[in-house]
Amino acid sequence: MPVRSTDQILHKAAWLYYTHGLRQDEVAKQLGISRASVAMYLRRARETGIVSISTSTQLFADDVLARELEDTTGLASVWIVPEDRHAMDSAAEMPVVAAAVFLELIKKGDRIGVAWGRTVYHLADVLPYADLQGVTVMQLCGNLGAPYNYRPDQCTTEIARRLNAEGINIYAPLVLGSERLADELRGEPVIREQLAAISDCQLVLYSVGGCESDSHLVRCGALTADEMHALGKAGAGGVIAGQIIDRNGRWMDCAHNRRCISADLDTIRTIPKRMMVVEEDAKFEPLVAAIKGGFVSHLVVTTSMARRLLSRWNEVTDAA
Repeated sequence: MPVRSTDQILHKAAWLYYTHGLRQDEVAKQLGISRASVAMYLRRARETGIVSISTSTQLFADDVLARELEDTTGLASVWIVPEDRHAMDSAAEMPVVAAAVFLELIKKGDRIGVAWGRTVYHLADVLPYADLQGVTVMQLCGNLGAPYNYRPDQCTTEIARRLNAEGINIYAPLVLGSERLADELRGEPVIREQLAAISDCQLVLYSVGGCESDSHLVRCGALTADEMHALGKAGAGGVIAGQIIDRNGRWMDCAHNRRCISADLDTIRTIPKRMMVVEEDAKFEPLVAAIKGGFVSHLVVTTSMARRLLSRWNEVTDAA
């Protein structure tokens, strides 16, 4: 069964209190909960024995890994989906866990930015119905061709429907035929206001795309395989909301990006909660670039991906 949000909070409270030596009020502030809740979680941790690693369950072992990854990378929260469960494989469990985390992060009156892709679409497909009137779900980037699955408007509309929230779509293509056309369209009042309003978001939800010849941008026709290959040779590291970032997470000054109708990446970095969900092992390097670039604060990954990330950051620390 998926990791429950209360389990994750309980283990994180115990980690901060017993391992880092934070006071209960400091733990409460960091987790955004009351001091009384912290005291309750710590009592439950003692009663169930999870504060003793020798008696910990697999869930706690994964949670220790999550806490170590948070400490090493500076991420606010990491959720790990185990890959060795018999009841459900990680590919099926990932969107269920991610949907639970997503709901947990939403507050009354929030404005939420949503990107696109298979991972986000699968999350939307399993998202429980909720009555979150007063919440607004916004599309982060322009749209793709009609035959393409997992379009930005599909993801935004479905998530808004599941939440009973207001949905705002960007009625513009993701990529224009020329930089001049892209500049002119960004200057249109409706598009300009929609893109500017993204800065008011409290939460964004997305995955990170790869730069392979079969990536989403190539399959949807935004780039040819040769163009993507050339970008890779020039240092491309991943795709955020339809835009190319380099291996250090910086916006690439390239023709594709200059022709994009998408949220300003510097604006996305300033949004308090930046939730990223990554399923595929092939997205390891793009995920590293996204973390380096400041596009992630809350992360949902598999156990193996978390171990690879921890190993990479430890190698960087040792080299320094």
